[in-house]
Parts: sequence; structure tokens; C-alpha cells
Amino acid sequence: MRFADLVPGPLRGFVVTGKLPLKPKVTVQYPEEKRPKPERFHGRHVLNRYEDGMEKCIGCELCAGVCPARCIYVRGADNPPDEPVSPGERYGFVYEINFLRCIHCDMCVEACPTEAITESKMFEFSFANREDAIYTKAELLVDDEGRPQELPWEDWKPGDDRHTSAWVRATAPGGAAAMEGKPLWSAELGYGVRPPQRGQSDPTSADYPADTDVSLRETLSPGLRGIGVDDRRPARGGGTS
Repeated sequence: MRFADLVPGPLRGFVVTGKLPLKPKVTVQYPEEKRPKPERFHGRHVLNRYEDGMEKCIGCELCAGVCPARCIYVRGADNPPDEPVSPGERYGFVYEINFLRCIHCDMCVEACPTEAITESKMFEFSFANREDAIYTKAELLVDDEGRPQELPWEDWKPGDDRHTSAWVRATAPGGAAAMEGKPLWSAELGYGVRPPQRGQSDPTSADYPADTDVSLRETLSPGLRGIGVDDRRPARGGGTS
């Protein structure tokens, strides 16, 4: 006979509640405490520069063309011969993103031929009016040190600017195993050439649960056995992340 069967019916519903104080706490004291974000987390966009300070955007408008939400507006212009803005013939004269419509699918990042548009890890931003939600080039372009602009309505935390190019740092483009681990992207102002992600051929770098999921996995897995939940964390290889 179970203990719950000995409890009177009206009080039986409190058995589940009474067990909770004895279990490990999984609540995070947000926003003072935040869970680590996965490396490829899709956050607020940034426009990058080359190490010499030139803008990577060439105004090709591919990002605007591929965007399923039609939230990107780009207009290119010819580079001034005496003071070029980008290494190409043209540069992004106008660049706007309407974050009221953006779905953070990262298709713009994948379509960009120069790795100009990437996403940071910052997603906590709110707007008091429509104008603030439409980011212009002045707000998207990184500063003279390569860091994203931090606007008053954004909650940036240390590390949110890291791995902004994670989506383009694929382990092997087109599935070509010979290219795995070889940087095929240009350097960025303030960060240099970002390290490649470790490929699947390395047994020590297999997929592993994100740090954001570990506490929940370890806490809830005993009660979720048999439905695909495992509290064991696969080995993660060392090296630069």
C-alpha cells in the first residue's frame, strides 16, 4: 500500500505539493541571475567591421531578399573613391531592421556573403514606441572597438557579445569533411579571426546538453525515465570555445 492511499481524499492533493520543498530548486533569480546561453543562440543583430575598421556590408540586399518576415530594409550606394566605407564598390548606405517583425531565424546571417550581419546573445530588449523598435545602421553597426552598441532599453550582460558569428563558423561547409575546423571567414574588428567550431569527427566534441538544460535534466530525469530524458552529460572536449 502506498503512503498516498493512507491519506484522506481531501488532503491527497497536497501530497504532491508537500514533496516539492524537499526537492532541489531549479528556479533562477532572474534577472539578477541568468542561465548561460548556447553558443548559437539567436539574439539582437549586429553589423560587423573588418579589422581595419571598414564595414563588411556591401549593400547587396541579399539579407533583405531572403528575410521571410520582410523586416530588413537595405539600400546600397557607391563607395566614395577618396574615402571608401567598405572594400567593395558599394556599401550599405541604409540598413534597418524592424524587430517588431523579426523572428530571429538567422536566414539573413546565412545569406550574407561577407559575414556582415550576425546575431549577438542579447535578447532582452523592450520598446516604448515603434520608432525604437526599428534599428538603423547607426544602432546596428559595431563601435570603433568592435563591440555592439548598447542602447538604453537593452539589458546587456558580460559575454552577450561573444560568438556573434557562431552561425557562420560551421564545422564543415557543404559537408566537406576535409574542410572541418578550417577558418573560412574573415577577421572581425576587436576579435580577430574567431575560432572554428569543433567537428563531429572529433569524439571528444560530440553534441552535449547546453548548460541551460543541465539542472533541469539532472533534477527531473529520475521522474522522467523511459521517455528519452537522460541526466548524463556527454564528454565535452577541451579547447577554445
